[in-house]
Amino acid sequence: MDFACLWLGLLLPLVAALDFSYHHQEGMEAFLKSVAQSYSSITYLHSIGKSVKGRNLWVLVVGRFPKEHRVGIPEFKYVANMHGDETVGRELLLHLIDYLVTSHGNDTEITNLINSTRIHIMPSMNPDGFEAVKKPDCFYSNGRENYNQYDLNRNFPDAFEYNNVSRQPETLAVMQWLKTETFVLSANLHGGALVASYPFDNGVQATGALLSHSLTPDDDVFQHLAHTYASRNPNMTKGDQCKNKVNFPNGVTNGYSWYPLQGGMQDYNYIWAQCFEITLELSCCKYPREEKLPYFWNDNKASLIEYIKQVHLGVKGQVFDQNGNPLPNVIVEVQDRKHICPFRTNKFGEYYLLLLPGSYIINITVPGHDPYLTKVVIPEKSQNFSALKKDFLLPIQGQVDSILLSNPSCPMIPLYKTLPSHSAATKPSLFLFLVTLLHTFFK
Repeated sequence: MDFACLWLGLLLPLVAALDFSYHHQEGMEAFLKSVAQSYSSITYLHSIGKSVKGRNLWVLVVGRFPKEHRVGIPEFKYVANMHGDETVGRELLLHLIDYLVTSHGNDTEITNLINSTRIHIMPSMNPDGFEAVKKPDCFYSNGRENYNQYDLNRNFPDAFEYNNVSRQPETLAVMQWLKTETFVLSANLHGGALVASYPFDNGVQATGALLSHSLTPDDDVFQHLAHTYASRNPNMTKGDQCKNKVNFPNGVTNGYSWYPLQGGMQDYNYIWAQCFEITLELSCCKYPREEKLPYFWNDNKASLIEYIKQVHLGVKGQVFDQNGNPLPNVIVEVQDRKHICPFRTNKFGEYYLLLLPGSYIINITVPGHDPYLTKVVIPEKSQNFSALKKDFLLPIQGQVDSILLSNPSCPMIPLYKTLPSHSAATKPSLFLFLVTLLHTFFK
């Protein structure tokens, strides 16, 4: 019996048990490499770049086809530790990795999720900041910024104001990463509050800034996403668990309503990468004691899994010419929710539109051709781990090369600055100004 048990143990993947403690760069790398080696059929570990100090920015991909994109399989991502002193998200993502790979093949729901989704997990975007924290603090530590003393969540191009800061290596690595994948849904994990915050973080009059909020064309979807996460976290959903902090009804807020933020990552993802991203503030204390980590995992586990599933909302498909060739760079949007930087098909002619159940008119526009309109009905009960699939065959031929060569990228300038009353709209009210001062160090 003992020999049989030993033999069985040798057949199982060997990964050191992940404890509930803070894992510094060396320990984190060892765990990620061990997972990638032991679960090589469903994982792929790679670095998207280096920090200022030369530390790798590791991403572990979990999926049926982890090494490359496959048509019809949406790309999802989690990013944590953007601020080096906000540590809970970093450890939660390591435990999420452990849970996903050990549940694959044993848990039907997790197996289906992994087989139908390509999940990218970056435990630390700011490893230099994390390593710089010598005295953990609940409110602020020296490791918040990167090694060059830049706040990475104010370091991205901004669609509302010029953000003339020096782009940091970590920021540039993420921007390049977004160009290489067709990300559909994302969340970045922070600390210092308990709330799910959705775009926009900055704003102008056209997005509702004079009403103390800033809403996207997809506000219904973003509110659904934020509620999906918060409602499954027993403390976040209460909205008032952090002492001396703002109360958030149902644990949800619009980013601008909380306080305006220039150069944030979630706005950049949505506008320039076609990726819906929200910000998850997971702990009142930015750097809590290690013994609290199991409680954070228990509070967030269901939310982390359910949020990934939302990548399968709405409709997806490909756009083809009349000969069946996929058409890249084609604008595919809902008629009444156009984006300031239009959503376009990728190099495989793919599109993904996150939509709630309902009836929509889809507008497909090929450069140099009249728009093609079609009605799509998203059913109340979504398909199992798949958005509604709808391909489009357009009566176009012979111009594929010109479409391929077109450069549809939106310039990384304040796209909303051209809209009326920009200067007036971006002046926050006295209330927002005071809130900004009080909560400068949250995100």
